[in-house]
Amino acid sequence: MFKGLIDKFSKASKEAKAKSVEDISEVIDDSGRRLKESALDDILHDLELGLLEADVALPVAEELARLVRDGLAGRRIDRSFDMDDAVKLTLKAAVKEVLAQRPLDLAKLMKAKPPPFVLMFVGINGGGKTTAIAKLAHRMQKHGISCVLAAGDTFRAGAIEQLTLHSEKLGCKIIKHQEGSDPAAVAYDAIEHARARKKDVVFIDTAGRMQTNTNLMDEMKKIKRVAKPDIVFFVGDALAGSDAVEQAKRFDAAVGIDGVILTKVDADAKGGAALSIAKTIGKPIAYISYGQEYDKFGKFDPDWMVARIFGEKTSKDKTDL
Repeated sequence: MFKGLIDKFSKASKEAKAKSVEDISEVIDDSGRRLKESALDDILHDLELGLLEADVALPVAEELARLVRDGLAGRRIDRSFDMDDAVKLTLKAAVKEVLAQRPLDLAKLMKAKPPPFVLMFVGINGGGKTTAIAKLAHRMQKHGISCVLAAGDTFRAGAIEQLTLHSEKLGCKIIKHQEGSDPAAVAYDAIEHARARKKDVVFIDTAGRMQTNTNLMDEMKKIKRVAKPDIVFFVGDALAGSDAVEQAKRFDAAVGIDGVILTKVDADAKGGAALSIAKTIGKPIAYISYGQEYDKFGKFDPDWMVARIFGEKTSKDKTDL
């Protein structure tokens, strides 16, 4: 995903390697030499520009560059020192540090309170919200967890139909009202149904609201007041890049986000959205969606994402909740 970025700083590091060890380092004492900070300047400049081109938000790009500098500045080197490899390894460590927010342990949270456990999903149109709901419900069903879907996007008949189709495929109950009805009432009825039928989890879909629409944001706040969700997930499109970051910030300010589900990761050629969302709003990426099938959905793993970003072989998805 960062291939262009890696190529960019590899070129700079090759130029640095063309210089002698004496040019890029200074004598510490009899024990050897250390890398000069000045030797990193050109490489880190290109690195920061490359991160911005990969849709990494400016504050995050600056922090990654700082982490790389901190990891390499003053490093002891000898004639076998490889600047290219050193920068790559240090950047990978920095990326992992940014991604490794405190994980959201959904299974532990669900065990801590009586059912039904209520999940609310927010995000703009086209972000993959309804599909993410179906995928997470499918994952829970594999663990013997019963699910109820709430068709809270009542502004579009197509949204109700889409969620209904998923409910039929999954074999789980859906609560829906007519198009244009009160979404908060749908959420309330779904929770009451789950409580009466002793179902484990309620998934509340919401309209794909533009984050700048104040009236729609107010409607979503009403859904949250009525439903009192245990977790609010922001579903963001990895392809949206920096736009996804701004969306996440606005939704967090309006209703409060507990975790992020990042969709279309398989089609993301840059990889900046995951880095930027994780760092900018300080909320964990809980799950990623990377294909059409229900099982193309996984628990977020920083190591998996780092490997993917750097074009390396990724490990198999963990199957725990």
